[in-house]
Amino acid sequence: MTSLPTSHSAAVLRAPALRRRMAAWLYEGVLMFGMVVLPGLLFGVLTNTRHALDNRHALQAFLFAVLGLYFTYFWAKGQTLAMKTWHIRVVDRQGRPLTPWRALARYLLCWIWFLPPLALMAPFRLSGGEVTVLMLGWVAVWALLSRFQPQRQFWHDVWAGTRLTDVQPDLAKRRA
Repeated sequence: MTSLPTSHSAAVLRAPALRRRMAAWLYEGVLMFGMVVLPGLLFGVLTNTRHALDNRHALQAFLFAVLGLYFTYFWAKGQTLAMKTWHIRVVDRQGRPLTPWRALARYLLCWIWFLPPLALMAPFRLSGGEVTVLMLGWVAVWALLSRFQPQRQFWHDVWAGTRLTDVQPDLAKRRA
């Protein structure tokens, strides 16, 4: 884990390109799929769940908490695995590491990636294709809205008092 220099110039706190942030977002989603399998199986065994729809809401709450712990822990450290891969770090507005409380606030605010389309589809019986279009459409809109933010940050980061920064590795140090 690389640390930020003491002077937090605009270059150090520059937002990564939207394409890189979305690639990290997609990679994070793939990792999350793998990460919820074991807790989901453990929940099923501990609750003696025999049908996938039994205890569905309790399982959702449990996985919400598991993901919250994961993100809060790693964002307080600065990066998740996906963020390390794409050379992105999350910091507060001044460029300092996040407190666990700020990381938790960011986790809760990040649900804006999913809640609006979920709320829209709740009263309707939509097909899988319609749900996919609605979800991907909202993700695209939410991502593009960062273009209207002066520092090119996602709006949930602005509200949480956090920012994503570009942390390109120093290749000269790697070669030594």
